[in-house]
Amino acid sequence: MSSTKFESDPERNTQTAGFAERVRANQKKLTAELKPHYDFIVCGSGSSGSVVGRRLAENAEVSVLLLEAGGSDDMPSIKEAGQWPLNIGGERDWAFMGQPNPHLNGRSIPLNMGKILGGGSSINLMAWARGHKNDWDFFAAEARDAAWSYQSVLDIYRRIEDWHGVPDPRCRGTGGPVFVQPAPDPNPVAPAMVEGARSVGIPTFQSQNGLMMEGDGGASIIDLRVRDGMRQSVFRSYTFPYMDRPNLTVLCHALVTRLVMSGKRARGVEIVHDGKVQHIAAKAEVVLSLGAIHTPKVLMLSGIGDQTELRRLGIPCVQHLPGVGENFQDHVGFGCVWEYPQALPPRNNMCEATYFWKSDPDLDTPDLQTCQGEVPFCSAETAAQFGPPPGSWSLLAGVVRPKSRGRIRLTGTNPQSPIEIEANTLAHPDDMKAAIACVELCREVGNSAPLRPFVKREVMPGNLKGAALENFIRDAASSYWHQTCTAKMGQDAMSVVDGSLKVHGIDNIRIADGSIMPRVTTGNTMAPCIIIGERAAEMLKIAHRT
Repeated sequence: MSSTKFESDPERNTQTAGFAERVRANQKKLTAELKPHYDFIVCGSGSSGSVVGRRLAENAEVSVLLLEAGGSDDMPSIKEAGQWPLNIGGERDWAFMGQPNPHLNGRSIPLNMGKILGGGSSINLMAWARGHKNDWDFFAAEARDAAWSYQSVLDIYRRIEDWHGVPDPRCRGTGGPVFVQPAPDPNPVAPAMVEGARSVGIPTFQSQNGLMMEGDGGASIIDLRVRDGMRQSVFRSYTFPYMDRPNLTVLCHALVTRLVMSGKRARGVEIVHDGKVQHIAAKAEVVLSLGAIHTPKVLMLSGIGDQTELRRLGIPCVQHLPGVGENFQDHVGFGCVWEYPQALPPRNNMCEATYFWKSDPDLDTPDLQTCQGEVPFCSAETAAQFGPPPGSWSLLAGVVRPKSRGRIRLTGTNPQSPIEIEANTLAHPDDMKAAIACVELCREVGNSAPLRPFVKREVMPGNLKGAALENFIRDAASSYWHQTCTAKMGQDAMSVVDGSLKVHGIDNIRIADGSIMPRVTTGNTMAPCIIIGERAAEMLKIAHRT
């Protein structure tokens, strides 16, 4: 049956209780009768893995196993957009912590990642940010493959989007699986922030995607993956509609621990499920989509990584790839807070306006991003010092082209051993300079005339200068949760995958997640991870003629 006919079938309305029951019954049967082998094994159901699993399963002749360490996403705190804070730090979050960092006054900061069907797309703020034109052209240059260029990627974005905003045929698409719209009926403080940005010289746009991210940046209402107040996770958009089919098995609570290797060939995976260790074989390929922390962890536990590091732990080296776990990048934010004269309840995802701008006009790409929050965003340290009242709003100043680089290290050979994350946030002095510029710009916007009706007082940081401002920044720093780049794509000695996402020197395995980024994209990373998933699936289909 053709995909088009299947999708037009009225019985195939994936939003109905009847479809959900068919999925439940089908998956109960498939997971109770796990096969010893599948054509493809996709490890991780996040923003890339959900795409790969769905695209491969579109061919009814191909068997696909999608593995997820977390559990179901069928709960109000996941589905309802405004409840996203309830998932941070809870059982649906890996709740990673960075190592104590001297550049953050010795603080350890949380590095939250989704442990649930949908991965980060099920617990994030639902912002749709495609990355800057220069990001994708840089990817293409590093991979030596024009298929990663902005023009090529723009075609994919247009194909997959279902855009519900001002029509823009050159940049936006309609009818695809990815519902996107500008935050509907935003809190009045959001358009006021856009006007505040305009008042200090930042141009404004109908959307943050498209023209705005082909040039110097700008300000806009945020594009969101929210529909009628409900989160649109990548898993729900891509994978769930195919889970009533016999060729797609989605196994939850399955922790991928190692690759099963035969020489330099990946034969399958080792998982822990129901308290038992199991090996499952892949006839065609294994795809690692475990994210920037667990993907390098599994590679290293499988003997793929820096031989010195592996030797330190007594792991036999299968392939010396010194870049595994290196090049860690993340976006860092600093909460600047104002008190409302009269508190306004947050709407949508509590974060409905943004701007991208440059700390230095000579830069080729915006290096600053600020998101407005309709609640006080602050670290434990700045909350204790400044005591922002609940009736406050924020500008979360962000450095989106960081020069600091961290790394991921194993602490032992047991897959259950914790991972050591040296995020190295603010280690490069240029990142501090950019952070200072962004906080100062936030204060200029936040105290501008268009926002005065929403300001009783500036809570923090106030007019700090010099060492006092730097100290505030070190205390305020928090992750934007865009951990990436630990298995980067490229051709140099520190690259882990090539332009087709194959691991250098290893057969039958590709990586499709944010870890393959040579550098973190300019903005939120969910949308670029979907592109990575689409590119991986396309290459797998061509390679295996599926």
